[in-house]
Amino acid sequence: MTTDANARRLFADLTGHDPVGLWSAPGRVNLIGEHTDYNDGFVFPFAIDFRTVVAVGTRDDGRIRVVSTFDEVPVEVALADLDTLFPDRRDEVVEWARYPLGVAWALQHARGARDGGGADASASLPGIDIAVASDVPVGAGLSSSAAIEGASAAALNDIWNLDESRVALARAGRRAENEAVGAPTGIMDQMAAMLGERDAGIFLDCRSLEAEVVELGFAPAGLEVLVIDTRVTHAHSTGGYGERRAACERGAAIMGVEALRDLTTDDLPRAQELMDDVTFRRVRHVVTEDERVQDAVRTLRAEGPRAIGGLLDASHASMRDDFEISVPELDLAVDTARAAGAVGARMTGGGFGGSAIALVDRDLVPDVTAAVEAAFAEAGCAKPHVFTVHPSAGARRDA
Repeated sequence: MTTDANARRLFADLTGHDPVGLWSAPGRVNLIGEHTDYNDGFVFPFAIDFRTVVAVGTRDDGRIRVVSTFDEVPVEVALADLDTLFPDRRDEVVEWARYPLGVAWALQHARGARDGGGADASASLPGIDIAVASDVPVGAGLSSSAAIEGASAAALNDIWNLDESRVALARAGRRAENEAVGAPTGIMDQMAAMLGERDAGIFLDCRSLEAEVVELGFAPAGLEVLVIDTRVTHAHSTGGYGERRAACERGAAIMGVEALRDLTTDDLPRAQELMDDVTFRRVRHVVTEDERVQDAVRTLRAEGPRAIGGLLDASHASMRDDFEISVPELDLAVDTARAAGAVGARMTGGGFGGSAIALVDRDLVPDVTAAVEAAFAEAGCAKPHVFTVHPSAGARRDA
């Protein structure tokens, strides 16, 4: 059954009738630029051809009800109660449901702020039923969460006639993730889910939110992006991610800047003098990663995609050694893919598990896949899920 059909089935099971429409949003691969987004830096993701679909309809009782293929037990809340639920009582809601409910909450707040505040932000909004189905792998570092947020935000924007921009919808998704879910992430994933285009990446300045669509040129160059899902799951709402973010904020404070985005590699010798070793290495990763993102965009334009392999490799080394967010399975995936002929490879996503990506000649995809699977078997690791992804469109109405 397709993802669309699953969403329709869930909605019909929940309500007994057909939805008003279907909306979808993609997962994403971050080509380069990890943990730079919440440091006001630069990122370069692209939306992928794995999507989350929401089937949506209205209700006349001022309530919001959500159900998903993650857990087919419906969660129901009064729209007016979302304010008391988030963020202080979010643990009362199963985690998957915090994403669509959190988006509804964040959009209500945005509506109230736009209309001058004061009045109940849920007033006059119709109740909503949402059925969520997805083929974005969960826990693989491909931002299944932002796909849920993007699809939900696009649907609610239309049904509630909010007329919010795509950037505003991405902001609502980030607020949902930060406050309703409790994951201290930046805005990269939500922007990729909202702004993605076919055959292109999104070069994003996370301070100004200026975004530029950059042609990737993988297909004309005979290249594929191979995702190696290690099956090591991660969760951004747990401690490791937050600790890295706190170290970055500490480093910025020591250097007297608003964010690490304001430093360059010329500032690193002074930073090393002022900081303990761990904080310095966290800072060094972010500063050098910002430069790698900008170098990758320039190199793509000047020399094409085959020339960015070294930057991908250097990014992984920095995440492994300075930011310390890789795991043995990710290192094994990256090292094996390179040895088997990949142009370049790196872990992608927040780290502590998830996926690596490898830029691979189309003809070598079977060989690299076989080499990675054999290496994992020899190391006694779970069999990885290895598959290709292609740059795809952002959030949209499908039906």
